[in-house]
Amino acid sequence: MTAILIVCTANICRSPMAEAILKRLVSERLDADQWHVESAGTWAMDGSPPAILSQFVMEKMGMDISSHQSQPTSLKLIQHFDLVLTMENDHKKWLKIQYGEIADRIYMLSEMVGARVDIPDPIGGELLDFEETAFLLERILRDGIDKIHEMAFTYHEEL
Repeated sequence: MTAILIVCTANICRSPMAEAILKRLVSERLDADQWHVESAGTWAMDGSPPAILSQFVMEKMGMDISSHQSQPTSLKLIQHFDLVLTMENDHKKWLKIQYGEIADRIYMLSEMVGARVDIPDPIGGELLDFEETAFLLERILRDGIDKIHEMAFTYHEEL
């Protein structure tokens, strides 16, 4: 099973949207039953719902994230994933420091398409900010899904 963890700060905006988008993209693949996708936050509280505008944008895109509940990163959680994808370079740095034993499995999401850019956090912004973030996530995940699978499979084989 290919296990992917997507990480942002509070696990209420970017990572739940990315989780939903990746799950939708995976559902279209022949190997869909071989994927496990979750999200978490570096500073998340346990059990918070997604931001209202995140829910609204995802609903407009045909995805329901209303039942999502935030969860913080922890060694117990993170060690079960083949690949950890972060929204920002600071998330990546922090996770590598906190969980050095799995540092080789931690990357920025944008690195899956050959870039190194932070995904803007729309929290506190307008609807347009959330839409722009969702569209950026969708583009990166769509364009990077083969690289995500390849990298996760490589680390899975090493476990």
